[in-house]
Amino acid sequence: MENRAKHLVFLGCGLLCAAASVFALVSAPSAAEGPQAGQSAPATGAPVASAPDAAAPAASAPNFPVASGARLAGDDKQTRFILDLDRKIEFRAFPLADPYRVVVDIPQVNFQLAAGTGSAARGLVKAFRYGLVMPGGSRIVFDMTGPVKIANSYVLDAANGQPPRLVLDFEQVDRTSFVQSLAPESRPELKPGISESTTATIPAVNTAALPPVASTDARPLIVIDPGHGGIDNGTQSGEQTEKNLVLGFGLALRDRIEKSGKYRVVMTRSDDTFIPLNDRVKIARSQSAALFVSIHADALPRREGDAQGATIYTVSDKASDAEAERLAEAENKADAIAGVNLTDEPTEVADILIDLAQRETKTFSNRFARLLMDEMKTTVRMHKHPLKSAGFRVLKAPDVPSVLVEIGYVSNKGDLEHLVSENWRNKAVGSMVQAIDTFFAKRLATAGPAK
Repeated sequence: MENRAKHLVFLGCGLLCAAASVFALVSAPSAAEGPQAGQSAPATGAPVASAPDAAAPAASAPNFPVASGARLAGDDKQTRFILDLDRKIEFRAFPLADPYRVVVDIPQVNFQLAAGTGSAARGLVKAFRYGLVMPGGSRIVFDMTGPVKIANSYVLDAANGQPPRLVLDFEQVDRTSFVQSLAPESRPELKPGISESTTATIPAVNTAALPPVASTDARPLIVIDPGHGGIDNGTQSGEQTEKNLVLGFGLALRDRIEKSGKYRVVMTRSDDTFIPLNDRVKIARSQSAALFVSIHADALPRREGDAQGATIYTVSDKASDAEAERLAEAENKADAIAGVNLTDEPTEVADILIDLAQRETKTFSNRFARLLMDEMKTTVRMHKHPLKSAGFRVLKAPDVPSVLVEIGYVSNKGDLEHLVSENWRNKAVGSMVQAIDTFFAKRLATAGPAK
């Protein structure tokens, strides 16, 4: 195992610092949103200083700024974005290409925006989304119609009955000008600009911060991976979002596994935080996990009819069917949702030991998937084709048996009723734990400790 480990390579790649930080030149804003008479905008390149609260913070998050409104104005040549706040904040904005996006990193914000905010197109912006991207940092991501530059960006003080506002002006540019703005020497580190007024911030999640594997604890380690999180809601039906449904399920599964005392458990996320796909894989590998279980909840567009029941996926270069291919493609775009660029995994692996490890891992993954299906079908409704495979990036650790479980369809009324039911969740969690017991009982009996 030691010799093999020396030849294994991480397939999960870190975040590329591929974006150019932009604190654009400040010009006079329009009468509707510009500084009032006698009020000056921040100087070019200067950080935006924190100011006393213009309004009392929300009781639910007293330490975080509150965003109460967001809107777009303009046309397909120039488009303005305005975010209403209860205090001034620092920010950083930068563009990304292919697809064209603009990312705005801000301190952690309590978003109290109306339902549907960001879904409508206006001018150069096709849509925008917002949310927590890491503890202490929020993010707004704009999907643009084409290459743009950030012509102006500033924060206004509260004045004349108007709250503090973050204002961004986008202007259309050609591809050449856009690419020149992404020069490598001007690419910033990818982390939020945290305001000095923000207190009790938590460092970003990374594998180094996780507790080391205890060498004296021989119990198998299981990594539970609730999908999506933070800025990435996943699928949604009314008030119910996939990120919240799968987090609740993952926490319940963790508690049940730990209660047995047979295993150690690590969560890729235990709160509403965005974790890049490759970092999820890195967590499993850095902790020498014996099993990786990713939890999701699917949805079908209305035009594609209805589907129901749980499905269990293993990794494969070729999807088992069109639906599996669709789902893998959608899930693999999670990092783009948060405005994160990631490099592709290596396409060629020369070392034969890696190939052997991958084959062995795939065998164990398939074995666990079958055991899980057998257990789950006795307690919960399964999809008509419950075992599938596709090229999920989150399942590509070469030496950690991994499955992705779609516990149901939020687009199906019956499934959604189950997903929000504690009684259903307890049954589903129980069947998963039974499958885990069977898997490790067989594996440890035939091969000794997995790790």
